[in-house]
Amino acid sequence: MSFFKKIFSKEKKETLDKGLEKTKSSFFSKLSKAVAGKSKVDDDVLDNLEEVLVSSDVGVGTTLKIIERIEERVSRDKYLGTEELNQILREEIAGLLSETNSGDDSDFTVPKNTKPYVLMVVGVNGVGKTTTIGKLASQFKKKGLKVVLGAADTFRAAAIDQLQVWADRTDVPIVRQEMGSDPASVAFDTVKSGMNQDADVIIIDTAGRLHNKVNLMNELSKIKRVMQKVVPDAPHDVLLVLDGSTGQNAFEQAKQFTKATEVTSLAVTKLDGTAKGGVVIGISDQFQIPVKYIGVGEGIDDLQVFNKFEFIDSFFK
Repeated sequence: MSFFKKIFSKEKKETLDKGLEKTKSSFFSKLSKAVAGKSKVDDDVLDNLEEVLVSSDVGVGTTLKIIERIEERVSRDKYLGTEELNQILREEIAGLLSETNSGDDSDFTVPKNTKPYVLMVVGVNGVGKTTTIGKLASQFKKKGLKVVLGAADTFRAAAIDQLQVWADRTDVPIVRQEMGSDPASVAFDTVKSGMNQDADVIIIDTAGRLHNKVNLMNELSKIKRVMQKVVPDAPHDVLLVLDGSTGQNAFEQAKQFTKATEVTSLAVTKLDGTAKGGVVIGISDQFQIPVKYIGVGEGIDDLQVFNKFEFIDSFFK
């Protein structure tokens, strides 16, 4: 497929290759065992492949889709050698990702005709939510955009302080109140402050408690309503941050948050140091929500805009 010939930024690609190393080596060692001693793709190979995909955290639903597509090709082409399996898998996974991800994004941008662009960030504690916000602020600022942060996760003093650290590090203004303050009030003040400062991007952090979905739903709905008093179509994006290293647990979190609020994009963090990178494929497919960013390292530049071509190229390299 011609799109695999795209030229990627060398530095970004090296970081991505390194970040997906464990996922790739785990996947291909399982795959080579699945086809050992076989010259063609038969029922045994497909059964083994199904097991490989599920154990690589691609998820059952997405795995069955991939197997079904390969079965169609096997029946159509009559004879498919196991040496062709890599390329077929690569193409079918690309096809799945194409359904939700535009695929050619490579930079940190926001729509030119939307100012301020209001981004609400959701996710449970510990997934790298605040760090993702800090890295986003840094990347947007590098592009010459004026950024304002809002510390609306008021249930933990640590969350407010951590966001303050990122605001200081990236030298962007932050709106914060005391712990226990009304999150919607902080969001309202942030959007108002962003408007007054002629901000290009406003990023709102929110609390990540999942133990009571009704409360979470009410809280996020209230935050949206008060922001809309200042910017009628806010938020323009609701970004759900998921920890890729938790594998199937990330699926469960995505399920809970998509029930609690309308999630419009995903960031999958902590993909470096884990063999569970397949979760990106499954979550994108199962929830039909585009993956916008992936975290492949701890450095400030290791948050990358997700590009499906680059991801698949690194995964199958």
